[in-house]
Amino acid sequence: MARRCELTGKAVQAGNNVSHANNRTRRRFLPNLQQKALLSDALGHTVKLRITTHAIRSVEHRGGLDAYLLSASDRVLSLEARRIKRKIKRARAAAEAGTG
Repeated sequence: MARRCELTGKAVQAGNNVSHANNRTRRRFLPNLQQKALLSDALGHTVKLRITTHAIRSVEHRGGLDAYLLSASDRVLSLEARRIKRKIKRARAAAEAGTG
């Protein structure tokens, strides 16, 4: 399983530990990934995703998973997130066709 956020694409970064004597040793900066179940209003059920805490705040700020995915670019989303986005679009189109 890759250490990459499924919504933002944030991944592992590399850098240096720098001591007081300015010695440099390589290190990795790992993203703060959490397993989170998010509710999709259009689908009517929860979806489990492995996302960063920054993405959790972004989803809440945008007004939920549906709004976040519909406004997000496909190139940063994981394959699973793109599948969910397509399902949400289909569910919204079906809901509009049923009421309109």
